[in-house]
Amino acid sequence: MNLTDSKPGSTSFQVSLPQVSQRSGPISCYQVIVVKMNKGETLEALSGRLGEPNDILTSSAEEEGKTVPYVAMAFSGGNIESDPITVGKGEDCTDSCCRVGVVDGAPEPGNKELSPGTVYTTVIRAHVDTSQGRRRKRAISQAHTSSSYSKPVTTDAVSSQAGAIVGGILAAVAVLCIVGVGLFFYRRRLAGKDDNPLRIPRRPPTTRRTAKEDDTQLGAIGGMEEEAVEVKKSPAPKHKPKPHRPSRRGGASPSLDLRQPIPIQRLEREFARRHANDDQLFVEEYSSLPKPFGREHAEAYYNEENASRNKFRNIIAYDRGLVRLTPIEGVPGSGYIHASYMDGYQEKNKFIAAQGPMDNTIDDFWRMIWETGSTAIVMVTNLEENGKKKCSQYWPKSGEKTYASDLVVRLEDTVKMVDHVTRTLLLRKAGERRVRKVTHFHFIGWPDFGLPKSPMGLLKFHKTVMSALTPRDRPIVVHCSAGVGRTGTFITVDAMLDMIRAEGKVDVFGFVEQMRQNRSFMVQTEGQYVFIFKAILEYYLYGDTETEVSNIHRYMQNLKKEDPQTGKTGLETEFGKLTRIPVDKANMRSGNLPENLSKNRVLQVLPYDTTRVFLQQKPGVKGADYINASFIDGYNMKDAYIATQGPLDRTVEDFWRMVWEWNSCSIVMITEIKEKGQNKCAMYWPEEGSQAFGDYTVSLQDQTDYQDYTLRTLHLTKGQGGQTRTVQQFHFHGWPEVGIPDNAAGMIDLIGQVQKQQQHSGNGPITVHCSAGAGRTGAFCAISTVLERVKAEGVCDVFQVVKTLRLQRPHMVQTLDQYQFCYQAVVEYLDSFDHYANFR
Repeated sequence: MNLTDSKPGSTSFQVSLPQVSQRSGPISCYQVIVVKMNKGETLEALSGRLGEPNDILTSSAEEEGKTVPYVAMAFSGGNIESDPITVGKGEDCTDSCCRVGVVDGAPEPGNKELSPGTVYTTVIRAHVDTSQGRRRKRAISQAHTSSSYSKPVTTDAVSSQAGAIVGGILAAVAVLCIVGVGLFFYRRRLAGKDDNPLRIPRRPPTTRRTAKEDDTQLGAIGGMEEEAVEVKKSPAPKHKPKPHRPSRRGGASPSLDLRQPIPIQRLEREFARRHANDDQLFVEEYSSLPKPFGREHAEAYYNEENASRNKFRNIIAYDRGLVRLTPIEGVPGSGYIHASYMDGYQEKNKFIAAQGPMDNTIDDFWRMIWETGSTAIVMVTNLEENGKKKCSQYWPKSGEKTYASDLVVRLEDTVKMVDHVTRTLLLRKAGERRVRKVTHFHFIGWPDFGLPKSPMGLLKFHKTVMSALTPRDRPIVVHCSAGVGRTGTFITVDAMLDMIRAEGKVDVFGFVEQMRQNRSFMVQTEGQYVFIFKAILEYYLYGDTETEVSNIHRYMQNLKKEDPQTGKTGLETEFGKLTRIPVDKANMRSGNLPENLSKNRVLQVLPYDTTRVFLQQKPGVKGADYINASFIDGYNMKDAYIATQGPLDRTVEDFWRMVWEWNSCSIVMITEIKEKGQNKCAMYWPEEGSQAFGDYTVSLQDQTDYQDYTLRTLHLTKGQGGQTRTVQQFHFHGWPEVGIPDNAAGMIDLIGQVQKQQQHSGNGPITVHCSAGAGRTGAFCAISTVLERVKAEGVCDVFQVVKTLRLQRPHMVQTLDQYQFCYQAVVEYLDSFDHYANFR
């Protein structure tokens, strides 16, 4: 939600509503929620008082979160207003969506007048139509998703009538002052005290604009990465000598020495200091970065014949770093492209930062790739986000396509991973045999709204990019939509990692300042600036734990060595880092609701709200959408697994509802019904024949016992005489009641059999459970994911895989023994081959 340029009134203010992406399903309802804030209250404090934006006006909210916010306006389906709307207009809310999803006892919906001199924030909520049975998406599952709290708005403290009276008085006073001053100078002149007229030096009006004026940063649901201002044609500037550009703008707190790089050993402390008080020092530091320079520094950008090639009017490519193309005779502006050279760490012109190609600049983009000799493109945006086109598709969907009349691009290969896609493109001149290989690295892990929850995905993507390239592969073309926000983030992270390795220091401020000499708004938002620090800190704290399979034995030997200073082995140190990652208790609201507490086997293992598996609601049944289960990503597929607890007697029907609704055809069970005399899992299948569990009937069709597991073929039927599906249950018996298995052969065989089953049953998630759904379940998911990467890339990284699992569900791989077992499984798998080079 974006504020318009109009000043807030005493009882209202205007906002414009961007379109919301319907990639996760059709939007059925769109609500504008207004929240009154306390004087001096921060958004962080507001979240603590009312609840997170996605929780307010629901049963998950704090008590005040159910009674303070209210739905001001609502729009059904595609009836969203495109023009700015007025919050506080004094009208009723009459749309059928006004009360959708709102908790009982909430304030009456309506666009009531606001109070003068009061602070408000707003939230946009989009309700998704889940009735169309699409492939699982977390946004669909949640039924609704909400923006962050918008930037607070303070209504005018003076009413319009009072304002008119005060304005009249001030105008009269001003007139009297002018008359008095005029009489004063007139008398002085008559007295002959000064025969010369008064000379007042004048300064020309500045042409610089600040980010706050031109750079919209808030989107419909959360912070948008690059919501810039559409371009308008401007007259060509007059030629003037280029004045010296000061390197810094604004002013930061005296406690911040922005010119001094931060030693890496102090980075954690410095991050905490800047992060305190709602990121106060981060805000000051970011606001001190250079603001846009004047027109005289960007003559090519402001040249009218180039206007159609600029996507946004406030994202400026300065002449100093501009990429210049060979002009085409008879084509005005053909030598121009909105792209800027960027240095890396001690490497000149390592990158080109470019805006995402538009339909009319795709040819120019490929001309740039050809003329600069680039062999690598890094794309940090999706083609469409938030329902808006962010970038034109500039590569062929299949086969080959000709651009700029003589540049032929062929799509040779596509490799899809969880958060990125790597494409191999072959580029050649028409009629020539010489071919250049261009690798297209496309990061798809940046969410439509805001920032990635963790920097791990971007760091992994960065390593993928840089590991595939050599110093000869320059320049690296990086683009998002405007070519400044995510683009600047990627380039800065790269430079800082190089600086850490070379100097043991980081200088984020200095590097971003340097980039802004060539291109405005590089690293476009405060959030992106903080995210860079998070990424660097992540790298410093957890390091690079990848190893090639040929080095696995040497790597394991180092992990077993004891550090004389700490007395811990490398394995203990690695696992200790995992256990220090805090459990996100604020992200477990659903599992802690009174109606859901009895559905949890172990209260320490609750699903995170952001990754939990949602069930379809049942009319009149509170909490019917809850089950203690989490989506878990695999090696190259999102939500490849459902990690869940062993069903309780009272949750068996919910378990089968989940299996049915999410089309899971494989169940992996890594526990016995009883262990050490305690119930670990309910008997959720019949020992023979059929058994009904609520609306679902389960029939045992076949049972085969293998050395370490039992394979059961089950038929699952919904309702009386309804549709039937086949579900395979793999019941692993090789895990002892205490400790871990003596060897991993049984687990490796089980994983192989499950993967074969998946190839026949489709791409539904694999349901995995033990008792609590964390320890052994985590080990299975971790080993499966690690082995898939070992087979595909010849690389092993147990630490990062387990770390990723723990960010999706707490306590995954629960003990040091289980963590060691993950490594043991990899070593045993590799040892089963005569030569590691042949194991695939």
